[in-house]
Amino acid sequence: MAKKKRRIEFNSKIESIFRWPLVYLIVFIGMALMAYIDKSPNFLVYVTLFVFAIVVSVFMIILTRKNLTNEVMNFALNVGIKQNNEMHDFIIPYVLLDPIGRIKWFNKAFVDLFEESKILGKNINALLSEVSAVQLSDDVVIEKILNHNNKTYKVVIKKMLIEEDEKETLHRHSLEEEPLFSLYMFDVTRETALAIENYEQKGIVSLLYIDNYDDVLNSIEDVRRPLLIAMIDRNINKFAKSMDGVVKKFEKDKYIVVFQKKHLVLLKEEKFDILDSIRSINIGNEMSVTLSMGVGMDDKSFDMEYDYARIAMDLALGRGGDQAVIKENDKLSFYGGKTKSVEKSTRVKARIKAHAFRELIDECDRMIIMGHKMQDMDSLGAAVGAFACAKHFNKPAHIIIDNVTTSVKTLHTKLIESGDYPEDLFITGVDSAAYITNQTLLVVVDVNRPSYLEYPAILTHVSNVVVFDHHRVSAEYIEDATLSYIETYASSTCEMITEIIRYVSDRIKITPLEADALFAGISVDTKNFVTNAGVKTFEAAAFLKRYGADVVRVRKLFKNDMASYKARATAVRDAQIYRENMAISVCPSDITNPNLVGAQAADELLNISGIKASFVLTETDNQVFISARSLDEINVQRIMEKLGGGGHLSVAGAQIDNKKLDEAIILLKKTIDEFLEEGE
Repeated sequence: MAKKKRRIEFNSKIESIFRWPLVYLIVFIGMALMAYIDKSPNFLVYVTLFVFAIVVSVFMIILTRKNLTNEVMNFALNVGIKQNNEMHDFIIPYVLLDPIGRIKWFNKAFVDLFEESKILGKNINALLSEVSAVQLSDDVVIEKILNHNNKTYKVVIKKMLIEEDEKETLHRHSLEEEPLFSLYMFDVTRETALAIENYEQKGIVSLLYIDNYDDVLNSIEDVRRPLLIAMIDRNINKFAKSMDGVVKKFEKDKYIVVFQKKHLVLLKEEKFDILDSIRSINIGNEMSVTLSMGVGMDDKSFDMEYDYARIAMDLALGRGGDQAVIKENDKLSFYGGKTKSVEKSTRVKARIKAHAFRELIDECDRMIIMGHKMQDMDSLGAAVGAFACAKHFNKPAHIIIDNVTTSVKTLHTKLIESGDYPEDLFITGVDSAAYITNQTLLVVVDVNRPSYLEYPAILTHVSNVVVFDHHRVSAEYIEDATLSYIETYASSTCEMITEIIRYVSDRIKITPLEADALFAGISVDTKNFVTNAGVKTFEAAAFLKRYGADVVRVRKLFKNDMASYKARATAVRDAQIYRENMAISVCPSDITNPNLVGAQAADELLNISGIKASFVLTETDNQVFISARSLDEINVQRIMEKLGGGGHLSVAGAQIDNKKLDEAIILLKKTIDEFLEEGE
């Protein structure tokens, strides 16, 4: 089989040089013809020039072309050898790969990085596991940062490009060449170390507030108060010094601490043990000192970090205090929250909030009141109390309810049938658009999460928003509220609204039905004044009794039908014990309002000896609802937050979408395991 001859071809620019003699020949022969036709005496001169041009052309094409070819080849070979030597000795590791990642060529710097004796033909993935050969099929530049031999390298892989004239030459010679990929390894160890050092040395602003400063001081003798203050200061100063930080006390119970970012990792690992240090201070004080900490992180400015720290502190206080909250841009992290919120005896805050609420009522033209989805008695009762405030100041008000649940159906019917309220007392979320103006005041009760609202879309249409709630604030909360009153120690929102009613006006009057609604809300959330009931709870109940609240009438609002009672008993009977002291059960969903019955079953399970926490699941409309309860020993709020829910330390819940009951139970158990492994 004859070998195909391969002819060496010049670049098109070099080839054009040898075409110029042909141009000269054409010009001279044209001039000779014109002289011959005109019988010019210069005819012989032109013929002589033509012959001379032919000789010169032959000489250039035959001799010069051959010499030039040799010179170009020698030059190319010399340059190629030098380039090859230069690439081989190039200080940057360099490799040529085929499309499936096999090594076709490598330089000395690359082989020095590995102890392998045979590198040629190996797949790059065998040497650098972080580099995937599958990615080499893409015509894009691939960049990766990887560690090798205690050094950091930036690996860049890109497809080698072939010039158009090279493609044409290959095509003319019927040569096929598979694409190659070049791989460079740039040593960025020093740059990476400097970037890490720069990141770790950036400052972080944090705020530290003593939650119950006045109450703790009032619980000890006067002579011991300076010692208690000194011990608090000493612990906080010791905490700042351990991080090489700077601390400044700008109020009697407020501190600001600035420290380097590298210390935040240790703080997270130690679960912010400063909270435990402050809580352990005891010189005879009846209640524990608790600390809240807000940490702001932003690489742009200290001003923004301080704003983030204030937002984080508001969240920490809104969740009941005794915890640390980190806000890094839109990301929030929570630590602590072990203790139950302690009721504050002072009523200054309630008076201030009531006065501010009255001013907002005076300025508005009407009020729209809204609770959470799946209305319960606390939500509707608080809404009725807010309506009573609007009625006292002669402002029209409406309560948004899209779906009337069985738990509030009796009260809802009584309010409609009483005849003392306007026909548009209850409206749907869609209908509310017709009532909204620039002066409309939206009052949100018993919820602070936008996604849990009965009609979340209304937030985009109303500029003045008031929030009354007793649930702990989560990462999702109603921002930019005109007035926000969130007290986690309150037993119920109805208790808070009752206190607001007492201080919003000296001459306010409420009807017995409105008093019943508020009393019912308090009764539900305190389990008939058994749990979470403080001094203010009983004071609120006494106030409502004076305005006609009747215990017998309120009890009738809670009657269940037989099917619901049996479903609750079934959920209690079929409960399984998990991790020795937790009960998990499923409530039948073939009843009216299974979520309410599930919550009742969770309460019942806590009455069983040895059960410290209970979780009851109900499935409704492709959603699984979880009601979680505890006896304060287990923080069910933290568990539910991991599932996207929230609530209180001992009363919480969550909603899981697009999962079956079996899948939800597995997810719940996994979440409980993670919570116990992390610790509180």
